[in-house]
Amino acid sequence: MLREAGYRQRSDGKELVLFDERNNVEFYYLRPRDIAVYVGEGTLDLGITGRDMLIDSGVTATEVLPLGFGASRFRFAGTAGELTSIKDLAGKRLATSYPGLVKNYLAARGIDTSVIKLDGAVEVAIRLGVADAIADVVETGTSLRKAGLAVFGDTILESEAILISRGGAAPAGLDGLVRRLDGVLTARNYVLVDYDIPADKVEDAFQVTPGKESPTVSPLAKEGWVAVRAMVPADQAQLVMDDLWDIGARAILVTDIAACRL
Repeated sequence: MLREAGYRQRSDGKELVLFDERNNVEFYYLRPRDIAVYVGEGTLDLGITGRDMLIDSGVTATEVLPLGFGASRFRFAGTAGELTSIKDLAGKRLATSYPGLVKNYLAARGIDTSVIKLDGAVEVAIRLGVADAIADVVETGTSLRKAGLAVFGDTILESEAILISRGGAAPAGLDGLVRRLDGVLTARNYVLVDYDIPADKVEDAFQVTPGKESPTVSPLAKEGWVAVRAMVPADQAQLVMDDLWDIGARAILVTDIAACRL
């Protein structure tokens, strides 16, 4: 994403520090868990890490922009049929790799639980007698079911990669970085659709392609027809083309967006 946003990035995975002279930015390549700590302490101005890791670290840093990748969902799980709500966790032992996140969640709901920190293989903690329940990342739930476990209670956290900023005054250049990254996200998630349509069908077409601000309309040499250009969500492009065809649009083209500023 940073490379697409116009920033120089490392070509060697072993490189830990890189200075982008053109943009006057120094990049450090650190463990995601450590990034939240460095930014929270003010050692670094900005960082990219997971929302889960920011909350788990307990530091004071601000979430600036969700980046749309690295999605994960945190849930409680226990032996199937034994635990049905987080109230059942009172007085129990709970194993997790994210003790800070889980302790905050339980404390906010008045649940007194002994939280045990594990670095991996959390789903076997119950079978080994280390804990009565776990809190972990759940994707499809397949690994939990294989371990004889079932999720219960509400989702603890919906996490993803985020841009974070240190406390205090906003670092110099933050607005420009956010604009660039936001442009990358838009370019990844939207496409341009161009089509020709009878002028008397334009209002109907606008209901299908309202665009980000408003569609661009240009007259065609063919009398009574206009050309329209608009941005549409990439994952809806095929449906949009079908709807436009049914309305009467023709010469419908979809193209990727390389970069943008909105």
